Amino acid sequence: MFSLSNTTKQSPHNSKEGFLLIKNNILGKKYELSLVFVGDKRAQSLNKKYRSKTYTPNVLSFPIDELTGEIFININVAKKESEKYEMSHKNFIKFLFMHGCLHLKGLKHGKEMEKEENKYIKKYKLA
Repeated sequence: MFSLSNTTKQSPHNSKEGFLLIKNNILGKKYELSLVFVGDKRAQSLNKKYRSKTYTPNVLSFPIDELTGEIFININVAKKESEKYEMSHKNFIKFLFMHGCLHLKGLKHGKEMEKEENKYIKKYKLA
């Protein structure tokens, strides 16, 4: 199961099917995932409540159990950061989703994460 919701007035400019394909490739078809697009206030509130961090994040991943999780993408931060990473806004949102899925799979920031990210960047032609 895969659900997508947008709590902002902005559009992520991506299809649900594209996210579903990435989710299935990284986490598998049995994994139940909820993707929510949020603004700055909600992203910062979640980050503070669950991670004790005060900055406004671009993406947050929360595993619920072994086969269930949630990803929150901040559209505002994604829009600002897409140029820095030399990706279109649409592709950077896919990248953040992919990054969140890799965290849910158990990867932490580092060389292994970067290797997997680069593999999927090429596979989905994000850069």
